[in-house]
Amino acid sequence: MLEIRPNCECCDKDLPPEAVDAMICTFECTFCQSCTEDKFNFVCPNCGGNQTPRPIRPPHLLGKYPASENRIHKPENCA
Repeated sequence: MLEIRPNCECCDKDLPPEAVDAMICTFECTFCQSCTEDKFNFVCPNCGGNQTPRPIRPPHLLGKYPASENRIHKPENCA
C-alpha cells in the first residue's frame, strides 16, 4: 500500500492525499509536478526511475488507511 507522503522532497511543498500534482517513482520518492517537470525531466533524482502521477486515495478510505505524516526533505538532491 502506498504511503502517500505529505510533501515534495525537493521544495517541501505540501502534497495532501488529494493533491493532483503529486508525482512518485516506484520507490515512492515523492515530488511536486513542478519539480518533476522543471528540475528532473520526469526522472527521479534518487533512484533514476520514472516519475508518474501519484494515485489519489479515496477520502472514505483515509480513516482506515491514513496517509503518512513523515516528511522527507532532501534539498541537496535538487541541484
